[in-house]
Amino acid sequence: MARKSAEHEAANTADEAPNFEAAMQELETLVDRMEQGQVSLEDSLKAFERGRALVTRCKSILEDAERRIEQMGLDALPGGDRN
Repeated sequence: MARKSAEHEAANTADEAPNFEAAMQELETLVDRMEQGQVSLEDSLKAFERGRALVTRCKSILEDAERRIEQMGLDALPGGDRN
């Protein structure tokens, strides 16, 4: 019963954009459950879809961080942005 509640809660928050750490933790949990064979085929497909969305979210966060770091480096140069 607790598993169903946790899955229901995860489904309700699926549309919310998790931060990087939360997304990575959820990915690890999904992978662990799938590797242990704890989910049906249908649930595995749903987990895979959720995993892809989480990977996309993580990539987006990392790309944004990279842009911000690059911009900070450019701003530190004499004369500001050199682009």
